[in-house]
Amino acid sequence: MAAKILALLALFALAGGALLVDRLARAREARAVALYPPEGQFVTVGGRRVHAVVAGSGPDLVLIHGAGGNTRDMSFALLDRLTERYRVIIFDRPGLGYTDRSDDRYAGWFMSQAESPAEQAALLQAAAAALGADRPLVLGHSFGNAVALAWALDHPDHIAGLIDVGGVSMPWPGGLGAYYTVNGSALGGALVTPLITAFVPEARVQASIAAVFAPNPAPEGYDTYIGADLTLRRASLRANARQVNGLLPHIVAMSARYGDLRLPVEIVHGDADDTVPLAIHSARLVEIIPEANLTILPGIGHMPHHADPVAVVAAIDRAAARAGLR
Repeated sequence: MAAKILALLALFALAGGALLVDRLARAREARAVALYPPEGQFVTVGGRRVHAVVAGSGPDLVLIHGAGGNTRDMSFALLDRLTERYRVIIFDRPGLGYTDRSDDRYAGWFMSQAESPAEQAALLQAAAAALGADRPLVLGHSFGNAVALAWALDHPDHIAGLIDVGGVSMPWPGGLGAYYTVNGSALGGALVTPLITAFVPEARVQASIAAVFAPNPAPEGYDTYIGADLTLRRASLRANARQVNGLLPHIVAMSARYGDLRLPVEIVHGDADDTVPLAIHSARLVEIIPEANLTILPGIGHMPHHADPVAVVAAIDRAAARAGLR
């Protein structure tokens, strides 16, 4: 009898702990949405809402953020450098920021699969077309470049040129670490992710931002502008972890097709990038794509569009000129 009572008390304790975690996570998510509401508009494609920031005039240019990001990474400073010469469209990728998942089956707590780069590209290409950008230049940063490459591979008639900024493009050796392994799994996504949302301290958020920018400093004001707590929402954490955790097989399959690409490709990569190493990715990619041109930035890490925006804008202009858009 005593054992049954103890077991019952333990279940109540677990339930109480889960309720506390849920309450704290909900409160943090509500604050994130209140402080960082959608900064753009919504376009609906196949019943899916896609969040897009649209500004400027000129040739169409789509910007796609990296892992864990949202439109604010691109609108922080890069957007203002482009709007006088381009009509810029910044998208939230599926499951991140304010864009829906591409399919409801990916939204479950215990689902370990996520949208492939091809699925993400299909949704964003359709959204761009709905906004009147049928053949835009497409820039992808980090993970976003995998989506840009899938766009070029699967929708070659609907892209004018590609700009790869510190992009994932080639198969890599080794794993991605415990964070993605755990949170990308079915059980980890259900049980560990809420704990991160509820309890991760601000100091840890700041350290993560610094690590992404290293060895360069994050721009002043970036941490308060970017809305990191949007990424810390449970659904976004799951989407990001599962997309990253499942990326490698898609990159392996895509890389076998890169030689077929026939469009202007400008690659910008820092030689101090430890997140997506130059030697593994861009240095190999430029040897495969016939129309690719690589610009190496000395001393620049994983965020060239912030650390050396002049070089990134120059790459965009070169791609536009090569595509006959300027």
